Amino acid sequence: MPASVVPVRPATRRRIRSRALRYAATFTAPLLALAAFTWGGLWSWTLPVYAFMMIPLIELFLPTGHIAISEEEERAALEDPLFDLMLYAVVPVQWALLLLFLMTIDDPGIPGWEVAGRISSMGLLCGIYGINVAHELGHRARRWERGLARALLLTSLYMHFIIEHNRGHHRRVATADDPASARYGETVFAFWARSIVYSFLSAWHIEADRLRKSGGSSYGAGNEMIHAILWQGALLAVITLVWGPFTLLAFVAAAVIGILLLETVNYIEHYGLRRSRTPGGGHVRVMHHHSWNSDHLLGRLMLFELSRHSDHHWKASRKYQVLRSHAGAPQMPTGYPGMMVLCLVPPLFFRVMHPRLHKLAADHAHLELAA
Repeated sequence: MPASVVPVRPATRRRIRSRALRYAATFTAPLLALAAFTWGGLWSWTLPVYAFMMIPLIELFLPTGHIAISEEEERAALEDPLFDLMLYAVVPVQWALLLLFLMTIDDPGIPGWEVAGRISSMGLLCGIYGINVAHELGHRARRWERGLARALLLTSLYMHFIIEHNRGHHRRVATADDPASARYGETVFAFWARSIVYSFLSAWHIEADRLRKSGGSSYGAGNEMIHAILWQGALLAVITLVWGPFTLLAFVAAAVIGILLLETVNYIEHYGLRRSRTPGGGHVRVMHHHSWNSDHLLGRLMLFELSRHSDHHWKASRKYQVLRSHAGAPQMPTGYPGMMVLCLVPPLFFRVMHPRLHKLAADHAHLELAA
């Protein structure tokens, strides 16, 4: 009997189900945010401390979790609905916590430091869920799943991401034409400005070009960028009318934090890496050595395997639960949360990453430094 039709063994299904349950660890973030919004006080800062102090510290001492998945295990993972159900559950959780945030943030009795903690907590949710989970769902083939992705992106005011990322970044990654690929020696702060501005402009160009090629009006009713701006404008208007200007500013601040978290991840994912040119003037195909990866377990679970980024670029339609860790893919010295903190100190980040970059460039003929 061909391997493709051999039934998956019950023991394999049980093993894969236990792996699926590990991703429930990501829901510790909304639980801490719930505590921040309801109990206040020091609880307001527990999620930022957890995400950017506790997890990076723990990952320094935990071994990396490199597990090769077999063909049978991959089939079992793709057949197990729990992996998808956890993604779908994020949508109501994110919107419920956003509503709670909006209802509780404008309280005259809350001190400023606590307000800042609550906004930071909501900002983390905007980045972890509002954009990262939307990234996973935005690559799905089913239209309603991409609709869920847009619903999440709305909570972060970054709905153009699905246009630029899917149709721009994946095509131009690790080239000078990609605003979301960081250059060698570029600080994360300079990258934020360049990536945010040019990704937004790129999304407009991509959408206008799509409509022009289909024979429609470039900036007509079918333009998804116009849809995104209308949806986001409507949300901002509702927040202003229902809760007032202070709540609006708090929400915008949280959304900005989520956007900066996304762009920080973009920064570390492709920092300094560039595809070499072909004789015809184009670029070589995206390979596994054109993205930075991390096999550190906590970051992988919290971010639904975002840190196995090379395999995602190799095949964007591959679901998170079957992304593979490749031996030839460049590895970060720690997990994504730790690297995000490290890059905020550019001299230290360069000292850690530049030797790795030079070794990569020497080892791979189709890799250049993105100067």
